[in-house]
Amino acid sequence: MNNALDALMDRHADKVRAVANILVESPYFYKTDNENLFYFLRRHQREFAGFFEKFFEWTLYVDTKCARVYKDRWYNEAVNPSQRELFNFTRRDECIAFMLLLEFFEQQIDIQGVTVDERENLRFRYGDLLEHVHQRIHELFEDERKKAHFTEEYVRARVLGAIMPRLEKYRFLLKIAPPKDGEVHRLDTIYEALPALYHYNAVRLSKGIFEHYDEEPIEIPAAEEDDSDGEAEPAAVDKGEMLPGAGEDA
Repeated sequence: MNNALDALMDRHADKVRAVANILVESPYFYKTDNENLFYFLRRHQREFAGFFEKFFEWTLYVDTKCARVYKDRWYNEAVNPSQRELFNFTRRDECIAFMLLLEFFEQQIDIQGVTVDERENLRFRYGDLLEHVHQRIHELFEDERKKAHFTEEYVRARVLGAIMPRLEKYRFLLKIAPPKDGEVHRLDTIYEALPALYHYNAVRLSKGIFEHYDEEPIEIPAAEEDDSDGEAEPAAVDKGEMLPGAGEDA
Protein backbone atom coordinates (compact mmCIF):
# COMPACT_ATOMS: atom_id res chain seq x y z
CA MET A 1 0.00 0.00 0.00
CA ASN A 2 0.95 3.65 0.30
CA ASN A 3 3.79 3.70 2.85
CA ALA A 4 2.73 6.97 4.48
CA LEU A 5 -0.87 5.84 4.86
CA ASP A 6 0.32 2.42 6.08
CA ALA A 7 2.15 4.10 8.92
CA LEU A 8 -0.94 6.16 9.71
CA MET A 9 -3.07 2.99 9.65
CA ASP A 10 -0.84 1.42 12.28
CA ARG A 11 -1.68 4.24 14.69
CA HIS A 12 -5.21 5.33 13.66
CA ALA A 13 -6.78 2.54 11.62
CA ASP A 14 -10.38 3.40 12.56
CA LYS A 15 -9.99 7.05 11.63
CA VAL A 16 -8.23 6.30 8.34
CA ARG A 17 -10.99 3.88 7.28
CA ALA A 18 -13.71 6.30 8.36
CA VAL A 19 -12.25 9.23 6.40
CA ALA A 20 -11.62 7.15 3.28
CA ASN A 21 -15.22 5.91 3.34
CA ILE A 22 -16.73 9.33 4.00
CA LEU A 23 -14.89 10.81 1.03
CA VAL A 24 -16.56 8.38 -1.38
CA GLU A 25 -19.99 8.11 0.26
CA SER A 26 -21.12 11.54 -0.99
CA PRO A 27 -19.70 14.21 -3.30
CA TYR A 28 -18.58 16.45 -0.43
CA PHE A 29 -17.28 15.91 3.09
CA TYR A 30 -18.10 18.96 5.21
CA LYS A 31 -16.42 19.92 8.45
CA THR A 32 -19.86 20.01 10.07
CA ASP A 33 -20.39 16.32 9.17
CA ASN A 34 -17.75 15.26 11.67
CA GLU A 35 -15.30 17.88 12.91
CA ASN A 36 -12.88 15.42 14.50
CA LEU A 37 -12.50 13.38 11.32
CA PHE A 38 -12.33 16.49 9.16
CA TYR A 39 -9.47 17.91 11.21
CA PHE A 40 -7.78 14.49 11.09
CA LEU A 41 -8.01 14.62 7.29
CA ARG A 42 -6.58 18.14 7.19
CA ARG A 43 -3.66 17.16 9.43
CA HIS A 44 -2.88 14.16 7.24
CA GLN A 45 -3.96 15.54 3.88
CA ARG A 46 -0.66 14.60 2.21
CA GLU A 47 -1.00 10.93 3.17
CA PHE A 48 -4.59 10.68 1.94
CA ALA A 49 -3.83 12.62 -1.24
CA GLY A 50 -0.96 10.27 -2.03
CA PHE A 51 -3.16 7.22 -1.49
CA PHE A 52 -5.94 8.40 -3.82
CA GLU A 53 -3.47 9.55 -6.46
CA LYS A 54 -1.42 6.32 -6.44
CA PHE A 55 -4.27 3.80 -6.49
CA PHE A 56 -7.09 5.65 -8.24
CA GLU A 57 -5.57 8.68 -10.01
CA TRP A 58 -8.05 10.83 -8.07
CA THR A 59 -7.21 14.29 -6.79
CA LEU A 60 -8.05 15.25 -3.21
CA TYR A 61 -9.15 18.83 -2.57
CA VAL A 62 -9.43 20.16 0.97
CA ASP A 63 -10.22 23.67 2.19
CA THR A 64 -11.28 25.05 5.57
CA LYS A 65 -14.83 23.68 5.38
CA CYS A 66 -15.00 21.08 2.65
CA ALA A 67 -13.16 18.11 1.14
CA ARG A 68 -13.77 16.15 -2.03
CA VAL A 69 -12.07 13.66 -4.31
CA TYR A 70 -12.14 14.39 -8.03
CA LYS A 71 -11.80 12.01 -10.95
CA ASP A 72 -11.45 13.08 -14.55
CA ARG A 73 -11.72 9.68 -16.23
CA TRP A 74 -14.27 6.86 -16.39
CA TYR A 75 -12.78 3.40 -16.81
CA ASN A 76 -15.87 1.29 -17.45
CA GLU A 77 -16.76 2.27 -21.00
CA ALA A 78 -19.77 -0.08 -20.93
CA VAL A 79 -21.48 2.33 -18.52
CA ASN A 80 -22.87 5.28 -20.45
CA PRO A 81 -23.36 8.77 -18.95
CA SER A 82 -27.09 8.28 -18.35
CA GLN A 83 -26.31 5.29 -16.09
CA ARG A 84 -23.83 7.16 -13.90
CA GLU A 85 -24.74 8.85 -10.64
CA LEU A 86 -23.66 12.39 -11.49
CA PHE A 87 -24.46 15.94 -10.60
CA ASN A 88 -25.08 17.60 -13.94
CA PHE A 89 -27.57 19.68 -15.87
CA THR A 90 -28.06 19.38 -19.63
CA ARG A 91 -31.29 21.25 -20.38
CA ARG A 92 -30.73 24.87 -21.30
CA ASP A 93 -33.04 26.34 -18.67
CA GLU A 94 -31.55 24.16 -15.91
CA CYS A 95 -28.03 25.30 -16.81
CA ILE A 96 -29.19 28.92 -16.83
CA ALA A 97 -30.90 28.46 -13.46
CA PHE A 98 -27.74 27.00 -11.91
CA MET A 99 -25.62 29.84 -13.29
CA LEU A 100 -28.07 32.39 -11.89
CA LEU A 101 -28.06 30.63 -8.53
CA LEU A 102 -24.26 30.98 -8.43
CA GLU A 103 -24.59 34.61 -9.48
CA PHE A 104 -27.14 35.18 -6.69
CA PHE A 105 -24.86 33.40 -4.20
CA GLU A 106 -21.92 35.64 -5.11
CA GLN A 107 -24.09 38.73 -4.75
CA GLN A 108 -25.28 37.59 -1.34
CA ILE A 109 -21.68 37.06 -0.24
CA ASP A 110 -21.04 40.76 -0.91
CA ILE A 111 -24.35 41.94 0.55
CA GLN A 112 -24.06 39.88 3.72
CA GLY A 113 -20.30 40.27 4.04
CA VAL A 114 -19.77 36.51 4.41
CA THR A 115 -16.49 34.69 3.74
CA VAL A 116 -15.78 31.00 3.32
CA ASP A 117 -13.71 30.99 6.52
CA GLU A 118 -16.58 32.04 8.79
CA ARG A 119 -18.07 29.33 10.94
CA GLU A 120 -21.66 29.96 9.84
CA ASN A 121 -22.64 29.43 6.22
CA LEU A 122 -24.54 32.00 4.20
CA ARG A 123 -28.34 31.72 4.35
CA PHE A 124 -30.94 33.22 2.04
CA ARG A 125 -34.67 33.46 1.53
CA TYR A 126 -36.12 31.39 -1.35
CA GLY A 127 -38.29 34.30 -2.49
CA ASP A 128 -35.19 36.47 -3.00
CA LEU A 129 -33.60 33.78 -5.17
CA LEU A 130 -36.81 33.43 -7.20
CA GLU A 131 -36.99 37.19 -7.74
CA HIS A 132 -33.36 37.30 -8.90
CA VAL A 133 -33.69 34.38 -11.34
CA HIS A 134 -36.99 35.66 -12.76
CA GLN A 135 -35.60 39.16 -13.30
CA ARG A 136 -32.32 37.96 -14.83
CA ILE A 137 -34.04 35.57 -17.24
CA HIS A 138 -36.18 38.47 -18.49
CA GLU A 139 -33.03 40.52 -18.99
CA LEU A 140 -31.67 37.81 -21.28
CA PHE A 141 -34.64 38.13 -23.65
CA GLU A 142 -35.57 40.87 -26.07
CA ASP A 143 -38.53 38.95 -27.47
CA GLU A 144 -41.61 40.02 -25.46
CA ARG A 145 -43.35 36.69 -26.21
CA LYS A 146 -40.52 34.81 -24.56
CA LYS A 147 -40.55 37.16 -21.58
CA ALA A 148 -44.28 36.55 -21.19
CA HIS A 149 -43.68 32.79 -21.18
CA PHE A 150 -41.27 32.98 -18.24
CA THR A 151 -43.72 34.14 -15.61
CA GLU A 152 -42.68 34.07 -11.96
CA GLU A 153 -44.85 31.00 -11.44
CA TYR A 154 -43.25 29.22 -14.41
CA VAL A 155 -39.76 30.01 -13.11
CA ARG A 156 -40.74 28.73 -9.66
CA ALA A 157 -42.32 25.49 -10.83
CA ARG A 158 -40.41 24.62 -14.00
CA VAL A 159 -37.01 26.28 -13.79
CA LEU A 160 -36.03 26.41 -10.13
CA GLY A 161 -38.38 23.52 -9.44
CA ALA A 162 -36.22 21.35 -11.72
CA ILE A 163 -32.92 22.05 -9.98
CA MET A 164 -33.65 22.64 -6.29
CA PRO A 165 -34.21 18.94 -5.38
CA ARG A 166 -30.90 17.98 -6.99
CA LEU A 167 -29.05 20.82 -5.30
CA GLU A 168 -30.32 19.48 -1.98
CA LYS A 169 -29.56 15.87 -2.91
CA TYR A 170 -25.96 16.63 -3.87
CA ARG A 171 -25.52 18.87 -0.82
CA PHE A 172 -25.14 22.28 -2.39
CA LEU A 173 -28.12 23.62 -0.47
CA LEU A 174 -29.73 22.74 2.83
CA LYS A 175 -33.37 23.61 3.46
CA ILE A 176 -33.78 24.92 6.99
CA ALA A 177 -36.68 23.27 8.81
CA PRO A 178 -39.42 25.73 9.80
CA PRO A 179 -40.26 26.35 13.46
CA LYS A 180 -42.39 23.61 14.99
CA ASP A 181 -44.94 26.12 16.24
CA GLY A 182 -45.71 27.78 12.90
CA GLU A 183 -45.93 27.40 9.14
CA VAL A 184 -43.62 29.17 6.73
CA HIS A 185 -44.76 30.32 3.29
CA ARG A 186 -42.78 28.76 0.46
CA LEU A 187 -41.29 32.13 -0.51
CA ASP A 188 -40.07 32.63 3.07
CA THR A 189 -38.31 29.26 3.22
CA ILE A 190 -34.70 29.67 4.30
CA TYR A 191 -31.87 27.80 2.58
CA GLU A 192 -28.29 27.44 3.71
CA ALA A 193 -25.65 27.66 0.99
CA LEU A 194 -23.22 24.83 1.69
CA PRO A 195 -19.46 25.22 1.14
CA ALA A 196 -19.44 23.30 -2.17
CA LEU A 197 -20.87 26.37 -3.89
CA TYR A 198 -17.55 28.14 -3.36
CA HIS A 199 -15.96 25.56 -5.67
CA TYR A 200 -17.89 26.87 -8.69
CA ASN A 201 -17.13 30.06 -10.58
CA ALA A 202 -20.25 31.57 -12.18
CA VAL A 203 -18.30 33.69 -14.68
CA ARG A 204 -16.19 30.79 -15.95
CA LEU A 205 -19.05 28.30 -16.14
CA SER A 206 -21.45 30.71 -17.83
CA LYS A 207 -19.19 31.24 -20.85
CA GLY A 208 -21.12 30.06 -23.89
CA ILE A 209 -24.33 29.40 -21.94
CA PHE A 210 -25.66 32.97 -21.97
CA GLU A 211 -24.51 33.62 -25.54
CA HIS A 212 -27.34 33.60 -28.12
CA TYR A 213 -29.78 32.58 -25.38
CA ASP A 214 -32.39 34.96 -26.77
CA GLU A 215 -32.08 33.38 -30.24
CA GLU A 216 -32.94 29.86 -29.12
CA PRO A 217 -36.52 28.56 -29.22
CA ILE A 218 -38.16 28.34 -25.83
CA GLU A 219 -39.26 25.01 -24.41
CA ILE A 220 -43.03 25.09 -23.95
CA PRO A 221 -44.28 21.85 -22.33
CA ALA A 222 -47.78 20.55 -22.79
CA ALA A 223 -50.24 22.28 -20.49
CA GLU A 224 -50.64 20.45 -17.22
CA GLU A 225 -51.33 21.33 -13.62
CA ASP A 226 -48.21 21.56 -11.46
CA ASP A 227 -48.49 21.29 -7.70
CA SER A 228 -44.93 20.20 -7.03
CA ASP A 229 -43.83 23.59 -5.64
CA GLY A 230 -40.34 22.55 -6.59
CA GLU A 231 -40.26 19.58 -4.22
CA ALA A 232 -40.73 16.58 -6.52
CA GLU A 233 -37.81 14.89 -8.23
CA PRO A 234 -37.69 16.22 -11.81
CA ALA A 235 -37.87 14.09 -14.92
CA ALA A 236 -34.68 12.71 -16.42
CA VAL A 237 -32.63 15.32 -18.23
CA ASP A 238 -31.87 15.26 -21.93
CA LYS A 239 -28.66 13.70 -23.11
CA GLY A 240 -26.04 16.23 -24.04
CA GLU A 241 -22.79 17.89 -23.03
CA MET A 242 -22.19 17.85 -19.32
CA LEU A 243 -22.00 21.20 -17.58
CA PRO A 244 -18.30 22.14 -17.38
CA GLY A 245 -16.78 21.45 -14.02
CA ALA A 246 -19.72 19.43 -12.69
CA GLY A 247 -20.52 15.78 -12.38
CA GLU A 248 -17.04 14.36 -11.87
CA ASP A 249 -17.30 13.77 -8.16
CA ALA A 250 -16.37 10.30 -7.06
